[in-house]
Amino acid sequence: MRRIITVALALLLAPALGRADAVLDWNVTMLGIISGQNPFAQARFAAITQLAVFEAVNAITGDYEPYLGTLTAPGGASAEAAAAAAAHGVLRTYFPGSAAALDAARATSLAAIPDGPAKEDGIAVGEAAPAAMVAHRAGDGSAPPQFHVPGPPMAGEWQPTPACTPAGGALLHWAQVTPFGLDGPDQFRVGPPPALTSRRYARDYAEVMQAGGAGSTSRPPDRADVARFYAAVAAPGAWNAAARQVSAAQGRSLAENARAFALLNMAISDGLVATFDSKYHYDFWRPETAIRSGDADGNPRTHPDAAFAPLVTTPCFPSYPSAHAGASYAARRVAEALYGRRGHDITLTSAAVPGVTLHYGSFAQMTRDIDDARVYGGIHFRFDQDAGGRLGRRVGAYAYRNHLRPAHGADDRDCHEHRDVHDRREGRPERD
Repeated sequence: MRRIITVALALLLAPALGRADAVLDWNVTMLGIISGQNPFAQARFAAITQLAVFEAVNAITGDYEPYLGTLTAPGGASAEAAAAAAAHGVLRTYFPGSAAALDAARATSLAAIPDGPAKEDGIAVGEAAPAAMVAHRAGDGSAPPQFHVPGPPMAGEWQPTPACTPAGGALLHWAQVTPFGLDGPDQFRVGPPPALTSRRYARDYAEVMQAGGAGSTSRPPDRADVARFYAAVAAPGAWNAAARQVSAAQGRSLAENARAFALLNMAISDGLVATFDSKYHYDFWRPETAIRSGDADGNPRTHPDAAFAPLVTTPCFPSYPSAHAGASYAARRVAEALYGRRGHDITLTSAAVPGVTLHYGSFAQMTRDIDDARVYGGIHFRFDQDAGGRLGRRVGAYAYRNHLRPAHGADDRDCHEHRDVHDRREGRPERD
């Protein structure tokens, strides 16, 4: 898989916040370190890192139910020191080639904390957390890589696209990676895609054929911008950057940030695992294959274009449902529960897409752009996005409701989730 974002790109995904706290500072450092990985590995490393940070901070503050619950901390230990040591420890374990940069970042973080027993105790707690989390994730199915070798071409079934290697469909094993918060990868498996002969299939086929091709003249320029942006920026980069900005604007505490970024990245990673369970269960073809074979799908409303090529490169795995949607709607569900649905001021930029700046006032606007990005980019049908969104919302809601709950009753800050549940019980639609 090609590199998705560089260290410089990760640092450019949000405006400068100034020094916030160790959780937010190390979230930026983490994204820079993991940026060379594919989006799925990025999500896994991000979840491990942020959960280790949460365990270390929470062992000191005791504000929330723990994830592993194996750490203890002496009274008065520094939660800032614990957060820095925990993030550093996870990243140094998985990325020894970045040891010098990580050691320098650790020294900078710890230099801001007064010397003394509190600092030393916090460091000790922080150093214990990575060992526990790394051991917990050993043998989770993320390695070795496995590939899907398709059979003879059949209408509706995935076939390799031009970017594929001879090994076949990538990341077959990701459908069996142990989730962080779900009971299993298939817990929220989506229903099947529309029948090839259906009107829904024909409608969504026509949309991507008309607006998703490399030479399309019906694609608005701003939709081309979001297509290129979200082809370059994976879910971990986009959603962590957005959450950092909102958290800083709302003045969230260190403990709140530790929990929020643990939940956010748990949901993103589990959204991708759950999506891949469905992807390889249905093994549905990509628009690039479908449109070139439109005369073989049995639908009189579809017409082939043997020269169709998408605006952005088609990933080498099945289409249905969308992974970017599965991860992003999971992140959105958590973010809305923690921070509220609207009234935010989020700016995303990327060195990989110069000249494009995206502004959002709500998390729903982000997911709408991500849905459009995959359709106008020519790599997904609209029903892929809809299914990924349904799956992601369920994953995010499950993570929020079942993990890292407040230890001492309801958290007054997190009123948004309870409001949404009440609205659904009363028959009112959820607010965008």
